Amino acid sequence: MGPKLVRMTSELQSPESEVLEHQEIQRSLRRLDRSTSWFWWNTITVFILLLAALAAVSLPQLLERYALPQHLDATIVVRALLIVMLISNSYTLYHQRHFKLFRHRLAEQMQVAVKQRMRADKFYGMAIIDPLTGLYNRRYGEECLQREVARAEKESYDLAVIAMDLDHFKEINDEFGHAAGDSVLKEFSRRLRRAIRACDVPIRVGGDEFLVVLPECSRENVHIILSRLGPFEVIVNRQKMKVSFCRGRAQYQVGDTPQTIVQRADKVLYDEKESRTTSAV
Repeated sequence: MGPKLVRMTSELQSPESEVLEHQEIQRSLRRLDRSTSWFWWNTITVFILLLAALAAVSLPQLLERYALPQHLDATIVVRALLIVMLISNSYTLYHQRHFKLFRHRLAEQMQVAVKQRMRADKFYGMAIIDPLTGLYNRRYGEECLQREVARAEKESYDLAVIAMDLDHFKEINDEFGHAAGDSVLKEFSRRLRRAIRACDVPIRVGGDEFLVVLPECSRENVHIILSRLGPFEVIVNRQKMKVSFCRGRAQYQVGDTPQTIVQRADKVLYDEKESRTTSAV
């Protein structure tokens, strides 16, 4: 990953930027709550004024009952209430216009936040995914294995790793070119993703070397997954080319580190590779 991508990813995922963005949205939401509350109380006020106007028109005797001045008749009261309602509604229209503009700005802020999150996710994906095969890259694989080993140690659950290495991959590149080698890697990665579970983590360590982290996977389940993987054929220059690979597996043992469990899987892999070489001779 180049320096530019690292810098862009760092900027997009900056904790300070996310905090400021969150605080701005929270302030906008509080303003929205205040505006909504104001509209609610204004509606109640208008409702009360309407009831008062209705009472003044329908029950003029109320004026005398409460000993109001004689010259203060129902018409004057209704006019006064209507004036108050007119002022209140005018102010409401004014606030409604500003409320509409504010809601539009808030929607824009949310849209910008969503776009920034999508961009951050995109660049984060570019930082952890191998661009050729679509599998996870080595850096992410090491972090994942570190977490799973710590979890297996804490919770005492099954953890397995599978190491794989394509046979004669250098010869394929030398004889058919790197484009053919890329096709082989892509096809193997596709078959690998289909063979493993959704919770498993397939990793391209580098070149033609692969590793799979299998959380909560017993020996029996590892055997089932390995049974789904076998030699395959790739068409190169209109010719079918058979591709095989070696694999090694290891189960987590108490006291294991990411390095020790991978070393055991690698040892099984290289023993298998050596036995094939010996039998071929």
